[in-house]
Amino acid sequence: MIGKGAEANIYLSGERVIKNRISKAYRVRELDEALRKTRTKREARLISLARRAGVATPFILDVNNPDTTVEMSFVEGLQIKKMLNKASKKDRLRICREIGRSTGRLHSNNIIHGDLTTSNTILAGDKIYFIDFGLGEVSEAVEDKGVDLLVFKKSLRSTHYKFEKECFKAFVEGYSREYKAYRDILERLRIIELRGRYFTERF
Repeated sequence: MIGKGAEANIYLSGERVIKNRISKAYRVRELDEALRKTRTKREARLISLARRAGVATPFILDVNNPDTTVEMSFVEGLQIKKMLNKASKKDRLRICREIGRSTGRLHSNNIIHGDLTTSNTILAGDKIYFIDFGLGEVSEAVEDKGVDLLVFKKSLRSTHYKFEKECFKAFVEGYSREYKAYRDILERLRIIELRGRYFTERF
């Protein structure tokens, strides 16, 4: 086992990564089974759609829906979360700009990552791979795209707080090159952030 999340266990077998969605005892068995199958199928589809959109992702090798398991190629590289703070400013901005460009490609194709963080991006050679689309979906909604950006911004704030502003600025530079309606998403991001502050201050 190389990883354990709230929804799945991750195993490495040779050059294959196996993601197995685990059963949740607190859910009704039939509902739990249906959710795991739906999410397994959806994640595999999103990864394939993202790759077709020009975003580097693992290759899907097998989907076993009855076992709620996805097998994909192993991406050997550095998790952005672990290396971004140590990188030179030039490399740090380049990386965030590229993450922005890939996110722009996703959103141009109405693909929502759902958990867009530096934990779910890997630098392998000169490419940045996106992994873990388990919370993703296909959506045209401006709100959903704004939330994607908010999640990334929060990941910068929590793990890379010293570089948050410059990194997010670089991200937006890359994003705006690939997504024509980027101003609409940035405005929605601003509204979502204001909404969050209102509830925090009020309650």
